[in-house]
Amino acid sequence: MSENNKIGTYNFVAEPFHVDFTGRLTLGVLGNHLLNCAGFHATERGFGMAELNEENYTWVLSRLAVDMDEMPLQYEPFSVQTWVENVYRLFTDRNFAILDKDGRKIGYARSVWAMISMQTRKPIDLLAINGGDIVNYVCDEPCPIEKPSRIKVMATEPVASLTAKYSDIDINGHVNSIRYIEHILDLFPLEKYRTQRIRRFEMAYVAESYYGDTLSFFLDDDGNDVYGVEVKKNGDETVCRAKVIFE
Repeated sequence: MSENNKIGTYNFVAEPFHVDFTGRLTLGVLGNHLLNCAGFHATERGFGMAELNEENYTWVLSRLAVDMDEMPLQYEPFSVQTWVENVYRLFTDRNFAILDKDGRKIGYARSVWAMISMQTRKPIDLLAINGGDIVNYVCDEPCPIEKPSRIKVMATEPVASLTAKYSDIDINGHVNSIRYIEHILDLFPLEKYRTQRIRRFEMAYVAESYYGDTLSFFLDDDGNDVYGVEVKKNGDETVCRAKVIFE
């Protein structure tokens, strides 16, 4: 299989309801597009959710790092490319490139995924699925951004809290991975977004949370417009951590 055939390309438009008050695509919507493209790409190669669900398996996102030079403007077409960089026994690395209307690459993303049993919630050996066929889709396409880093948050008092509601819950019955991103971005005042933009955003998912859980947000200001965020549920269990870099 040629390297080009291993890369999936999917086209989008920055709809008016997908942009923020600056007229540019929001990070939450971009995140949803990235996850959808991962699903499209996997489905086209026999590893999609529908096929996996028949075996009581599903994909879960473990880490995500998005690094953007700029965001598409309202009404602008753009595209997302995605490919598999590595396959290990319990994890796979999937990368993305975001291209503007002229085909210029304006950002990249890296992600780490695990396949789990829907019954036990334990990881599945990827090399045992479909005879290990997934390794045939590994691609050498470069992704010139740093891999997700280890995130440590030292704050001991939450800056905000909320209860997980209907709009937070996805098809798997837990809080959607992108909803955490949106809630974290809400921690920063509107004025910050008037004068700065997010250069890089990282997420590390640790545990699942569910409808009715109380989510508390702990924020570190590391200086130089770098922030660390930890989300805990019901007081003490860490759900996810994030790093947000503004410029």
